[in-house]
Amino acid sequence: MPIDPQNTLLTVQAGLAQLSTLIVSYSFSAIGAVILLVVGYLVAGLAERSISAGLGHIHGFDATLRHFFSKIVRYAILILVVIMVLGQFGVQTASIIAAIGAIGLAIGLALQGTLQNIAAGIMLLALRPFRIGEYVEVGAIAGTIEEIGLFATKLRTTDGVYVLAPNSTLWNQPVRNFTRNGVRRSDITLTIGSWNDIDLAQKTMLGVAGAERRIKREPAPIAFVATVGDATVAITLRYWTSAADFFATQIDLTKRVKQAFDAEAISVPAPPPEARQEASATRQ
Repeated sequence: MPIDPQNTLLTVQAGLAQLSTLIVSYSFSAIGAVILLVVGYLVAGLAERSISAGLGHIHGFDATLRHFFSKIVRYAILILVVIMVLGQFGVQTASIIAAIGAIGLAIGLALQGTLQNIAAGIMLLALRPFRIGEYVEVGAIAGTIEEIGLFATKLRTTDGVYVLAPNSTLWNQPVRNFTRNGVRRSDITLTIGSWNDIDLAQKTMLGVAGAERRIKREPAPIAFVATVGDATVAITLRYWTSAADFFATQIDLTKRVKQAFDAEAISVPAPPPEARQEASATRQ
């Protein structure tokens, strides 16, 4: 069948006209999409910096939380911009939003434990039950806080062991913070024989405490009889120190009290024969 040159020319011209219309139409869409991307990128960056700076002016607001919230705002704006750009090309954005929602739900169900840790991390950073450098005890976990993250918290135990604890574990249990109040009370108890002078033992303990500069003068240290046995008496020295000096003071003071008792002949040796006879007669 012979080709009609006139019909062919008309067909080509119609195709070129349609192509020209599409090019013009999509050119405007592409230019609009580029403008949206550029403006959206700039707005997202500006919003991120503004949120970060605004939260930074809040006293005590954690830097990790500030970074987290500013990034959330940035990515939310960028996702909105991408959806608007797709709308420029005739894509049904409603279906995209529904797909994003479904994907988010699936990811949330798959990462349920991880999201719990993130939520717990935000609460820990916001409410601050402990800070970096503080010694805490949470259930079976105890140590000095080294880093508080969104997923987990790093601790160092007293014997130098590294511990990485999930935030949900730390949030769902009572926290004992040994550093937060700044001061701590300590008790040193030594047992002496009942034949020793109790008043002298108490006076000796208070003398040792009075010579220790790390012990707080208010509340003042006290010495008292803790328990009484058949042939022994437990004397307790109770005092307050700063949290930073707690362990060192306890170690040094225990040694000094024992040395002071030895110097005063206050000890728990085997009781002399007369003391044994007196204790035996008392029991009978």
